[in-house]
Amino acid sequence: MKTIGFLELNSIAKGIEVADAMIKAAECELVFAKSGCPGKYCVLITGDVGAVKSSIEVGENVGESFVVDKLIIPSVHPQVIKTINMANECAELNAIGVLEYFSITASIVGADTAAKASNVSLLDIRLGTGIGGKSYVVLTGDVSAVTEAIEAGARKSIESGMLINKVVIPNPRPEIFDALI
Repeated sequence: MKTIGFLELNSIAKGIEVADAMIKAAECELVFAKSGCPGKYCVLITGDVGAVKSSIEVGENVGESFVVDKLIIPSVHPQVIKTINMANECAELNAIGVLEYFSITASIVGADTAAKASNVSLLDIRLGTGIGGKSYVVLTGDVSAVTEAIEAGARKSIESGMLINKVVIPNPRPEIFDALI
């Protein structure tokens, strides 16, 4: 399993500078560096734990007061990176669970926690673009697995106040899956 590092900044210009400094600082792969709503810039990297920690530290130093949030997840669940890149395939659709957050960072943590908590498939991790800076995670599995995953993903962010809402839909109509995929 890989380690991911993520920085969320409130300046696009500073975010671009930070992304460059981060990938120059250590042997990390840039998963993405892009702007989002409302005027944020996000940088996601992956690599070995030490390299990711070094890159995040450099990013924080260069980003200074423009850093909104950060995270490092050692041994991130493999579905997280695939789903962020819209490359995760889901074989079976069943119940749907949705976690909605105020923070992009909270969404990544919630997705990783949910995927590790139960036997579910991540369908989408929407990272703040076009939705006012909010983010959300959509997952599927049997009802009990989805419920367990949603509760785990929510628990992590309730303490920080970043959770907006959570739902489990036991038997959604097929049109809902079509709209999500």
